[in-house]
Amino acid sequence: MTTDEQLKEIVRQKYSEIALQDKETNQSSCCGSGSCSTEVYNIMSDDYTELKGYNPDADLGLGCGLPTQFAQIKKGDTVIDLGSGAGNDCFIARAEAGENGKIIGIDFTPAMIEKARANAEKRGFNNVEFRQGDIEKMPVTSNMADVIVSNCVLNLVPNKDGVFKEIFRVLKPGGHFSISDVVLLGELPESLQKDAEMYAGCVSGAIRKEEYLGLIEKNGFIKISVQKEKAIVIPDDILDKYLDEKSLADFKKGATGIFSVTVYAEKPAACCAPGSGCC
Repeated sequence: MTTDEQLKEIVRQKYSEIALQDKETNQSSCCGSGSCSTEVYNIMSDDYTELKGYNPDADLGLGCGLPTQFAQIKKGDTVIDLGSGAGNDCFIARAEAGENGKIIGIDFTPAMIEKARANAEKRGFNNVEFRQGDIEKMPVTSNMADVIVSNCVLNLVPNKDGVFKEIFRVLKPGGHFSISDVVLLGELPESLQKDAEMYAGCVSGAIRKEEYLGLIEKNGFIKISVQKEKAIVIPDDILDKYLDEKSLADFKKGATGIFSVTVYAEKPAACCAPGSGCC
């Protein structure tokens, strides 16, 4: 059985490779995982090109939504992007927060951090910084962020509950997050659940939508809402690698759905940690 640490190392290695790929290659796969389809289409990511602050060099086509579009970022806000990649969402957040805002990107892949820092330096963005670290143990102080965003990243983390605990710690009282992620309706076939490559591709790492929203509520967040939801269709030439003919037919006529959701929630304005009894 693959351990959590082994899964994280698989993700780290895969996304080190992805950092060197172009957007077109990443978009023809599942989150850039390399499980490439011969069909010309974009599995998950939405179109960023019309958003203020968009930088093509920072867009690797790895997202599954547009969290910054829904994040209600104000001028002067401190914004943290979890799994910041080459910096795409950070640069869009900077356009919203302005020169008096502070943007911090966190990523645990050194190649991504290097690429993001080069993109920021090229544009002279002195209020955008990138820190290498694990989002289960963020390298930032508590009660720091007004807004947290993330795009197709939490599904890559085995300990999702730990990430939501960290988000709660790092947000200021009254702060909020907007996170795009992959969730399931129903159960994935066992072969997809166990395949490490599909984990790195964001699919087998996804959990059921109700479980995902339940973790958010469990960790003390309020005003939870789904801002956007769209179905994701994985094409046959990818699924064929993991499912036999009968399993593929059963999967396609079954009750399992794979969705991209953008979820909003707030940390209460005056509250201690969940379970402390003071909320």
